[in-house]
Amino acid sequence: MERVLSALAGRPTDLLSYEEVRQNLHLRERGAPRLEDIPLDKIVGSVGRYKDFTRTFLPLEEHLKERWMRVDALALGQSGFPPIEVYKVGDVYFVRDGNHRVSVARQMGSPTIQAYVTEATSRVLPDTDTTQDELAGMKEYTLFLEQTQLDRLRPQQDLKCSVPGHYHDLLEHISVHRYFMGIERDCEIPYEEAVTSWYDNVYMPLVTVIQKEAILRDFPHRTETDLYIWIIEHEYFLREQYGVENVPDEEVAENYAREFTEVPWRRIGRKLRGLLGTDKHYHED
Repeated sequence: MERVLSALAGRPTDLLSYEEVRQNLHLRERGAPRLEDIPLDKIVGSVGRYKDFTRTFLPLEEHLKERWMRVDALALGQSGFPPIEVYKVGDVYFVRDGNHRVSVARQMGSPTIQAYVTEATSRVLPDTDTTQDELAGMKEYTLFLEQTQLDRLRPQQDLKCSVPGHYHDLLEHISVHRYFMGIERDCEIPYEEAVTSWYDNVYMPLVTVIQKEAILRDFPHRTETDLYIWIIEHEYFLREQYGVENVPDEEVAENYAREFTEVPWRRIGRKLRGLLGTDKHYHED
């Protein structure tokens, strides 16, 4: 029943494997464990039992029943059960020891549980909605940040992508930008300088347009970085198709949204804006 309801609501149903998260996000564990109360609804995975429970720690296998009942009896006793052990990654937790205790505590309605917490850090962090399928894309993002150092150079950056392969495109954009910077200055451009120049002078101006024109409303399941890549590609298509040069970012973004919006009722509004002359350089008859 939980799987059905979660699927209808678009919520993840499976626990995350800590080992997969560690490998994909290049986690670095640090510091000694500290004892504290942690919120049960922030536990999203397990080190070794991620296939035995749902995301809300309902048992999935019949053989877990006897152990579950013993832990339940321990919880109802005078001493209760001992603290669990977890890894903390960002704002979420992974159980190292104590999966049955978490399951019992959740079914008892407890908001928190006492745990020995070990911190693990990464450039890209999971959250309570992260699914196993999203880890591959998060790995690409991690490798992109490791190469570009953008999270250090521009701490406010948020280049999340929903489509695999987009980070390869971003690295190519940076390389091309660096190449033309070198031609303009007639010298070798340091990679970090090219990265920040691309981010400040190419990426962010178009993202600002995407925000100003509310383009994300037309693509509710995408990100600003997805749209940056697609609009850049669309600009190249328009130049080749219509022989136009130096079209303002606003017009390219509006034209892209009008042609490819994923929200049907917004397609009508954008078509009307195009017919009224919003796109000055080109529009369909």
